[in-house]
Amino acid sequence: MSYQDIIFEKQEGIARITINRPKVYNAFRPKTCVELIQAFLDAGWDPEIGVIVLSGSGEKAFCTGGDQSDKDGKYGDSETRGTVGMPVEELHSVIRDVPKPVIAKVRGYAIGGGNVLATLCDLTLAAESAIFGQVGPKMGSVDPGFGTAYLSRLVGEKKAREIWFLCRRYSAQEALEMGLINAVFPDEQLDAEVDAWCSELVQRSPTAIAIAKRSFNADSENIRGIGGLGMQALSLYYQTEESKEGVNAFNEKRSPEFRKFIKP
Repeated sequence: MSYQDIIFEKQEGIARITINRPKVYNAFRPKTCVELIQAFLDAGWDPEIGVIVLSGSGEKAFCTGGDQSDKDGKYGDSETRGTVGMPVEELHSVIRDVPKPVIAKVRGYAIGGGNVLATLCDLTLAAESAIFGQVGPKMGSVDPGFGTAYLSRLVGEKKAREIWFLCRRYSAQEALEMGLINAVFPDEQLDAEVDAWCSELVQRSPTAIAIAKRSFNADSENIRGIGGLGMQALSLYYQTEESKEGVNAFNEKRSPEFRKFIKP
């Protein structure tokens, strides 16, 4: 399969999937999600692959979530599908379901849906430049599944609520201290350190790792059902003027006025 929005490479037992939309800080559109799903399925079920690395192109961002500049229903591709017009549920599920460990390699911004992807990956290794955080309530959006419920399992419910309600940004060191990521390295060392972790993983028993991953997932599998229900609600929410105000304000470079749409 040829790819437009991602770079997909395999070498020495390692699959590398790179979101390649640096001009929009590696924000994803429906086509991006579809290509990511296909690449994860390819790598995840290739017996020659022992580990998958997910990253973003360039130095500025890992991923900044959905492409808000193109969120008017005209995504410029034919891949719109899923409950909210973008197959993010499928993408989240495939990251969990493939029987290979998935490492998020984070440089720059991991914001919004990008933060969710970094959260979902089995391991997350970050450069000192990495910045994590959520923007949903600032943008008229939310991730009502793995992005919320699973996040609380990693960082604790109080911290998860802070992350979502306040939409603050956190340094790589703060993310490490709260348990959101596994390790932080100087930017110039990140590639080598990720390669070192990959070298260890490809030497491990693939069956043992697959069983371990599925065992970990089983404990939080109910979140998939919560997310499915939440995405149905989110689809309805996206049709409201309150939600649209977030995108409009972003595109018009002004502060949103959500409360004017709340009826007494």
